[in-house]
Amino acid sequence: MGKLIVLDGIDGCGKTTQFELLSKKLAEMNVPVKSVSFPEYDKPSAALVKMYLGGEFSKVPDGVNAYAASSFYAVDRFASYKLYWEEAYRRDSLILASRYTTSNAIHQMGKLPRDQWDDYLCWLEDYEYNKLGLPKPDCVIFLSLPIEISQNLLMERYDGDSGKKDIHESDAEYLRQCLVSAEYAAKKMGWRIIDCSDGKNIRSIKSIHEELLEIVTEVNG
Repeated sequence: MGKLIVLDGIDGCGKTTQFELLSKKLAEMNVPVKSVSFPEYDKPSAALVKMYLGGEFSKVPDGVNAYAASSFYAVDRFASYKLYWEEAYRRDSLILASRYTTSNAIHQMGKLPRDQWDDYLCWLEDYEYNKLGLPKPDCVIFLSLPIEISQNLLMERYDGDSGKKDIHESDAEYLRQCLVSAEYAAKKMGWRIIDCSDGKNIRSIKSIHEELLEIVTEVNG
């Protein structure tokens, strides 16, 4: 089997930029790598995810319970694995994923009362890794960034048009809860955390990339 390394973070943390840089660098280093990104919006398997994020079920994230929303994303991952990267994974390739099962812990767990979080994490791992048969990550790297900074980056992405945000991106309080959920899950599940700012200003893209590459190289051996 290959290895699965997941890059995750809240919306607006710079994850897409770092994922693309890392994928390119690994290819230049002749590492057998296949990059996958979730959700796969251009595939039929992401239909329910798009309806959810587009506000068709509810105009607010909490309007769809954690377990239902988690299932939308899990189905998309299952389809992607079976159709596009299972063979590469079984041939010992490195699979680099932008978001994964971990994103459910970040974005859905906080909808539940705090005393139910451990039960949710147990359910999530059993559901996706055991019942659905998805590979369990060898390493999860979480890009941590204060909400105030990430919101500014999101506005830059959408050229100042807040109407382009989905129901997650447009709810700052929800994203704050996601950051709390992520920190809890990271400690509970042993994720690696990269602080992408000094608390006020974001670090340079290069410095974050170098730290990320160091971790991936270490894990991949």
